[in-house]
Amino acid sequence: MLAVLASTLALPASPSHGASPDPWMASLRADALAQGISAATFDAALAGIELRPAVIEADRSQPRAPKDFCGYLDRRLTATRIARGQRMLVEHRKLLNGISAEYGVPPRYLVALWGLETNFGDYQGDHPLFEALVTLARDARRGDLFRGQIFAALRMIEEGHAPDRELRASWAGAMGQVQFMPTTYLEYAVDHDGDGRRDLWGSVPDALASAANYLRRSGWTAGETWGRQVTLPETLEPEVTSLSGARSLSEWQALGLRRSDGGELPEARLRGRLVLPERQADPAFLVYRNYGAFMRWNRSTFFSISVGTLADEIAGRSSLRACRG
Repeated sequence: MLAVLASTLALPASPSHGASPDPWMASLRADALAQGISAATFDAALAGIELRPAVIEADRSQPRAPKDFCGYLDRRLTATRIARGQRMLVEHRKLLNGISAEYGVPPRYLVALWGLETNFGDYQGDHPLFEALVTLARDARRGDLFRGQIFAALRMIEEGHAPDRELRASWAGAMGQVQFMPTTYLEYAVDHDGDGRRDLWGSVPDALASAANYLRRSGWTAGETWGRQVTLPETLEPEVTSLSGARSLSEWQALGLRRSDGGELPEARLRGRLVLPERQADPAFLVYRNYGAFMRWNRSTFFSISVGTLADEIAGRSSLRACRG
């Protein structure tokens, strides 16, 4: 399979002795220059670019929607990750408290995102950024999307934001300790450590503050939680899939919803909606406005619930009973 992809994706050789340049790359260069990217930046970033068949292979192998919620959660909420997240809360307490005061996002959520995205910065991707983006941009499936990401990545370099080393990313072009795409970087990344660069690769302050900035601008409401696991009464289970829309906690209480430990729902002025990750009554989660910020980060119910539950586990306040027998 990879050999076939390699022959399909191979770039034409660099022009010499009157050979024609690659039309696709010539078009990309013309569009970049029309957007204000300098020829020097374009040529330096894309000189000798090689396409990566493994990137297309990874793209093609992504499931349309994950299945087995409990398996997904168990792989992400490991005892090792929870314990390390707790250590990170302590190790970076002063930094996290300062970011939380500025952006209104509690430290546990930032640590959870950090842990889920790159295992606290350990794995940030091993693909050269431009090779991954160009490979995907030349592919018919989502070419226009990744063509825009190339221009954003070039803008990062043009404006002096990128670190002074080869940019590396995931196969999809997500970068740094919190895995921002180039367009996301330009809009949300911040220079929290004050060194003049928005360095999501080597600067923990920049990475965590950028994550907080993203959540705040995605609608995060300070002082509210994200949600909780709940139980439903047997009388409600046959009609559970029809319970759409937000209701007050008192309304959900009257319908028979309870905490995962059987206790009553809190008396709080929150409106929540029911999320059923496996489209059945168990497990069930009641989620609030801040859950929406997780969904804007990653449009995956499984991922968004894993962020909230990992954050609660790290802080020692988990309501999770699903997947634990």
